[in-house]
Amino acid sequence: MCKQLLLLCLLLNAGLVFGQEGWKLSVVKDEISIYTRPVVNSKIKAIKVECSLPVRQAQLVAAILDIDNSGQWVYHSKRASIIKRVSPAELYYYAEVAVPWPAENREYVAHIMVNQNTKTKVITIDAPCVTGMVAGKINVVRITHSIGKWVIGAYQNNAIKVSYELEVDPAGSVPAWLVNAFATQGPMETFERLKRYLQKKEYRDVKLDYLQD
Repeated sequence: MCKQLLLLCLLLNAGLVFGQEGWKLSVVKDEISIYTRPVVNSKIKAIKVECSLPVRQAQLVAAILDIDNSGQWVYHSKRASIIKRVSPAELYYYAEVAVPWPAENREYVAHIMVNQNTKTKVITIDAPCVTGMVAGKINVVRITHSIGKWVIGAYQNNAIKVSYELEVDPAGSVPAWLVNAFATQGPMETFERLKRYLQKKEYRDVKLDYLQD
């Protein structure tokens, strides 16, 4: 009986892992691949972006943590500002996303944490949504569930491989056409802008003490 229960648990766990995969390629452009997959109990699909960027790891991390200037490359960003800086590699920030009429703008507070595997040099940046910290605005919908994650490979052959995943509940009522636009057009425009943005001279020679770049 114990062996049967153990086998059942293993099968269930394997099924859960397999279910968490299931990414479907949605669009490819300029060597940027956008994938989507269903999310349990949600009409909004999760997204994954994969691409290679001709920059060092520190350049990308520095740009991601440069919240005040993120509006130059993040899709439909209306405003963003740091709420609390815990350390050079950890912070909380507030952001508002401009959403076309008739939907209302969205806002959220995210917690960014940068970690690097000292052996593989792979960098993981977790950016989950958190509640509280900033009072909500009138006529702006607060997002309370969002999970964002960057995985940045080691610098090889003058480039880094990047994977970004996002699962978000936009809250409130959102038209289907708008959801689809943000699911594919948004990530593509964001990464196209990011590629250009990373060529700015202020990022070329940037060094971060907590990274082995």
